Amino acid sequence: MTPKERMITALTLGRPDEVPTFELEFQLEDDMFGLSFDYGRLKKEKALSLSPAEEDVLLNEYAEHLIELYYYQLEYASMPLFGCYSEAAHKKLIRLIKQKTNDCGMIHMHGDGTFSVPDGDRMYEFAYRTADDYDGLIAEARAKAAHAVERNKVYADAGIDLFVLCDDYCYNSGPFISPEMFRDLITPHLAKIVAETKKTGAYVIKHTDGNIMPILDQLVECEPHALHSLDPMAKVDIAEVKRLVGHKVALCGNVNCALMQTGTDEQVLESCRYAMESGKPGGGYVFTTSNVPFRGMPPERYRMMLDYWKANRVY
Repeated sequence: MTPKERMITALTLGRPDEVPTFELEFQLEDDMFGLSFDYGRLKKEKALSLSPAEEDVLLNEYAEHLIELYYYQLEYASMPLFGCYSEAAHKKLIRLIKQKTNDCGMIHMHGDGTFSVPDGDRMYEFAYRTADDYDGLIAEARAKAAHAVERNKVYADAGIDLFVLCDDYCYNSGPFISPEMFRDLITPHLAKIVAETKKTGAYVIKHTDGNIMPILDQLVECEPHALHSLDPMAKVDIAEVKRLVGHKVALCGNVNCALMQTGTDEQVLESCRYAMESGKPGGGYVFTTSNVPFRGMPPERYRMMLDYWKANRVY
C-alpha cells in the first residue's frame, strides 16, 4: 500500500498493511535532520516582490524540502502544509508536491472554525457572554463555521486531502464549558464543518487536547473520520476510548509528549507500547504523539518513538 492508501484505510476504520504515522506539525527538522529552509523567504512582504520565475524557483525548492522531510525522512502518511504567503502560491505548492510524488501521500492543513478555550485576555468576556449574550454567541458560532466550510472547500478543490480541526475544547479536568452548553455552542457547528468538508471528498480529523471524556459522545456524533490527541496527560485512556467508540471513529495519538520531554527512556517506550497495542488491533488507528514534536523536545526521544513505530507497524 502507498502511505496515502494506508492513511485512508485507517481513517475509514480498516486495517492497512502497516499502521500509518503523521503529526499535526513537526518542529524538529533542523535538530533531527539538519534540514532547514529559509521560511523568511515565504513571508508576504518579501514574496510579493518576486517575479513569476523567482516564485517558481522558491516554490519548487520549498516543495522539494517538504517532500524530503515528510515523505522520505519521517515516512509520514500525511504532510502538514501551512503558512504559504498567498492562496495562489499555496495552491501552486500543493500541485507541485502531488506532481513530484505521484500523489503518494496525503497533504493536510488546519480546518476548524469553532469556539476553543479562550485565552486569558478573553476568558472573562466569553464567560460574561454566556450569561448576557447567549444568542449572540450562537450566531457567532454559526458564522465562524460557515467561514470554515467555505475555506475548506477552496483548499479541498486545490488538492488538500485532509483537514485537521484544531480548536481545543478541554483542560486536563474537562471541557471549558459544560456538556449542555457545548451542545449549543460547539456540536452543531462542528458537525456542519465536518459534514460539508467530507462532501468535498476530503478526510477530517478532530483534534483537541485535554480530558474529552465528558463530551466524547458529542465529538463522535459529529462524525469526523478520526479523533486526535487522546491526551494521556489528561488521563484519557486510549484503550477505553477504543472500547467505547473505536467501531465508530478512528483514533490518532496517545504517545505522551510530556514524557518525551522529561521522562525516562523506559517511560517513553512504555507510552509507545501502550498506545500502539491499544490502538492497533483491528485497524482504525494512526500512531502519533499526543500533540506535536515541539521545539525543545530532545530529538533522540522522537527518534526513539519513530524506531518503535517502524519495529511494530506491520499488521
